[in-house]
Amino acid sequence: MRSAWATEDAEGFAAVFTENCDFTTVRGERMRGRADISEGHGRLFRSTYRSTRLDTVIRSIRYLNPDLATVTVESTVSAFDGATIAGTHALAVVERTMVSGTKAWQITAFHNMVPVRTPAP
Repeated sequence: MRSAWATEDAEGFAAVFTENCDFTTVRGERMRGRADISEGHGRLFRSTYRSTRLDTVIRSIRYLNPDLATVTVESTVSAFDGATIAGTHALAVVERTMVSGTKAWQITAFHNMVPVRTPAP
């Protein structure tokens, strides 16, 4: 995802998702399938997120069985000058599926959100 983001490659970005992935954006919009994800991110790469960088940190992985897991991820989108544009948290459901004759991990459900920051007491 990060390398495709860096080259503004919407199709490459979407390649890590299953063909029928459910993707919920930070605004609560629902994309259904890899083609929708590619189209939506293509629009972002041509506008709001043009020339930006995506950094991700995996916070947890929980294996539900050998071929299914949930992954909690924090992401930061930064401008060319390094200024933070957005920070998100996401919960992904990943499954090991057949890709080009080999089992590979792909995202089958993804729920992205902007966390609410509460002031320190």
